[in-house]
Amino acid sequence: MSTIQCGRFRLDLSRPQVMAIVNLTDDSFTGDGTHGNLDSMMRRVEQVLEEGADMLDIGAESSRPGADSVPETQELERVMRCVERLRSFGVPLSVDTLKPAVMRAAVEAGADMINDINAFNAPGAVETVAGTDVGLCVMHMQGEPRTMQRNPYYADVVEDVAEYLAARVRALEAAGVARDRIVLDPGFGFGKTVEHNFLLLRELARFGREGLPVLVGMSRKSMLGTVTGRPVDQRMVASVAAALIAVERGAAIVRVHDVGATRDALKVWEAVP
Repeated sequence: MSTIQCGRFRLDLSRPQVMAIVNLTDDSFTGDGTHGNLDSMMRRVEQVLEEGADMLDIGAESSRPGADSVPETQELERVMRCVERLRSFGVPLSVDTLKPAVMRAAVEAGADMINDINAFNAPGAVETVAGTDVGLCVMHMQGEPRTMQRNPYYADVVEDVAEYLAARVRALEAAGVARDRIVLDPGFGFGKTVEHNFLLLRELARFGREGLPVLVGMSRKSMLGTVTGRPVDQRMVASVAAALIAVERGAAIVRVHDVGATRDALKVWEAVP
């Protein structure tokens, strides 16, 4: 699929799209959360747009391993202020949330995509987004952020994740969601061991067989720290390498912290005849 419907935009996927992470959280695993401060958020947004971000992914609840849920009122307040401030910037706005109330408010405020780590499994989530025109990122997660890294197990991680995502796509389609609104995310680091993550990366093309675009988020994650031995603030090179490998294996969207470095690497990759 070369384009997807994404709210106000028809997103061209003929070249890889760089989605910039904009954390509004207090406890981001990378330490780059803006704590809901609008001035800090705006500095981050201006930086990533200058570096070439195609999309912004706004999150007000940390999904790092062990993270607790954020009160809905706090998440709503932070997301709404951010979307309202950014909707005139001319780039697609994705909101990272698993709460239907936040999804509804974000769409009404002008969000173009809902990025749900829970794959629209919460009661009312599918119904909330079905009648809209926003893009939907459907991610696989085993368990929940608070417990997901406690001995994750799969009979076959690639097939298990693929089957789960296919089932969620069927549920969305049954509710009337057009396929050209759906993006798949295997969920690197969400209830997976390091070995599971790299098996998913090796077999990433498997997820494209659904005929749907694939979004990948490996930026600065512990799977990269394990193989490089580097702390989270020194994983830019590894993150860029992982993004390039994902694109070579068919990823249409890469969700990253280091936009400029990722964009430079993709320019070199795209220049090869």
